[in-house]
Amino acid sequence: MIALADKIEKSFGGRVLYTAATLQLNAGERWGLVGPNGAGKTTLLKIIMGQERPDAGTVSFARDTTIGYLEQETHLMGEKSALAEVMDSATELRRLERRIAQMEDEIAQADAAASGTAFDRLLERYGAAQDRFERLGGYGLEARARQILGGLGFPVEDFDKPAREFSGGWQMRIALSKLLLRHPDLLLLDEPTNHLDLESVRWLEQFLAGYDGAVLLVSHDRAFMDACVSHVAALENKRLMTYAGNYSGYLRQREDNLEQLRATRAAQERDIAHIEAFVERFRYKPTKARQVQERVKRLERIKRELVVLPESSRRVRFSFPDPPRTGEVVVRLDGVTKAYGDNLVYEDVDLVLYRGDRVALVGPNGAGKSTLMRLVCGHERPTAGRVELGQNVTQAYYAQHQLETLNPANTVLGEMGEVALGWTTSEERRLLGAFLFHGDDVDKRVGILSGGERARLALAKMLVAPDPLLCLDEPTNHLDIDSVDVLERALIDFPGTIVLISHDEHLVRAVANKVVDVRDHTVTVYDGDYDYYLFKRAELEARAAADAPAPSATTARQAAKEPRAQGRNVKTREQRRAEAEARNAASRALRSERQRLREIDAALEPMRKRYDELMALMASEELYADSARFDRCMREYDALSRKIPALEEEWLELTERVEVGA
Repeated sequence: MIALADKIEKSFGGRVLYTAATLQLNAGERWGLVGPNGAGKTTLLKIIMGQERPDAGTVSFARDTTIGYLEQETHLMGEKSALAEVMDSATELRRLERRIAQMEDEIAQADAAASGTAFDRLLERYGAAQDRFERLGGYGLEARARQILGGLGFPVEDFDKPAREFSGGWQMRIALSKLLLRHPDLLLLDEPTNHLDLESVRWLEQFLAGYDGAVLLVSHDRAFMDACVSHVAALENKRLMTYAGNYSGYLRQREDNLEQLRATRAAQERDIAHIEAFVERFRYKPTKARQVQERVKRLERIKRELVVLPESSRRVRFSFPDPPRTGEVVVRLDGVTKAYGDNLVYEDVDLVLYRGDRVALVGPNGAGKSTLMRLVCGHERPTAGRVELGQNVTQAYYAQHQLETLNPANTVLGEMGEVALGWTTSEERRLLGAFLFHGDDVDKRVGILSGGERARLALAKMLVAPDPLLCLDEPTNHLDIDSVDVLERALIDFPGTIVLISHDEHLVRAVANKVVDVRDHTVTVYDGDYDYYLFKRAELEARAAADAPAPSATTARQAAKEPRAQGRNVKTREQRRAEAEARNAASRALRSERQRLREIDAALEPMRKRYDELMALMASEELYADSARFDRCMREYDALSRKIPALEEEWLELTERVEVGA
């Protein structure tokens, strides 16, 4: 056991967060802490960390346990570089390093002959300190710090940049890097992926999956939790329930448990009805008095043991108004170059987005994803080239600073009323219900809303009368999983064009039908979903590994020194490793290509069937009489007309490569 939170109770005012919450954290376990906004997830982290006091219960730790806590916000000051800030977090090693340097000065200044025993003791202490420094990984400290910073997306040239000059999101990454380098026994992480790009999220998944301490994290990212957690602790109806497995496993187990609870509750209610009917019928019959008394006692026992079903999540479906119909081309970028002074972001970009495209912008942080979105939205001007919007195209842009435009003096309902012109109060309440504002929630002042509540309100306002082009930059930050579900459903149903930046892999998979990769001063379009993009990226990496350059001159000289066997040169370890890596890469690429072929086969059949159905529908006069249905069918027809030929072309290309590689 590393930590035990035992029978924790916590309330704020008259509102109970949880009672008798117990959680034991052991080495090698990675826990996801889930629950709706306001359930007390961050509060529980702070209680375990010692920053909050529980109303009842205790938190205990194994002896000498070290704890690291990543909060949702942080701010670094001072002149230290990012690398120095991270390295200095390894406080014991840094103290030991300074002590070793001090002893080296003492040794250099000492007179060995005159000092005698004192000098021997100094040498002995110096040797012991060096041994401990080596055991703790001191000589590899800088290499580990660089590896962690690189994994979290920092370019090498920024390692020496003062930490205070980074934006808030990058400072959060520095804080996370410090924690990961310290490698505490217990790691507490509150929304660690909020300021990461998709590639950094995947790196963090791998890091945490192999973490040998205990991890307790809060995250709205389902794919992230599926990849790295081994247990789930769920705050549900003022209780803490624990489950083994990842997030998807938790959902299945919870549903199974609910089914059992519903069955038990139904059986108890049937028993209660039967007993009450018997008691009512024979209450005044003397010959049945004994049986009536027995059944009354049994009835009281059943009612004491009556299963309490958890409150079901209140979800309201709302059909958002369709945006104005645009031309086929929504945005066109011709020869666009963007630079900030001497810093070139990208040059000569040609990009066309069509009506119905749902584009995910991906790539490492700092490569220019947000800049490209601002260019599309008209919030930035290109250094060279043109950005043109299509016919009838207007755009809405959502980024974190949009939350600051909300009026803190308004109520939630009042804020919505400013954009929902002509709507009834009932319609406004129904829309707000779709974004999880229920009952008295709509009368809250905007100024007291949490970050997640403000984000939901801003997104709801955007979809009241939606523009045909939505540009969303990290819309899931500060949202809980239920809120992300609401957003996901709204975007899937949205008939316009979407440009999305998100670190939430689940949301990107659900929404995107086109991926634009921004990296190394270039913009590459992948005309397929996120899985197709991952497949093509893996293919490119496999080809790069197979086409790796020949061994360097140094390696060649080493090879010349190797012994000869039976008249042939024996391959060096480096050559054998390179050849094995190339073979493995080719094998992975072939497996990936076969898997992609199966996926395309499975996708094409229903697509062709639906295409034929649409062709038949468009020959019917009834379709043209229903303008809304006609528009939906035309959007679907346009999308399939582009998607099917692209998939067929990919199928032919993959078939040839698989046959050659087989």
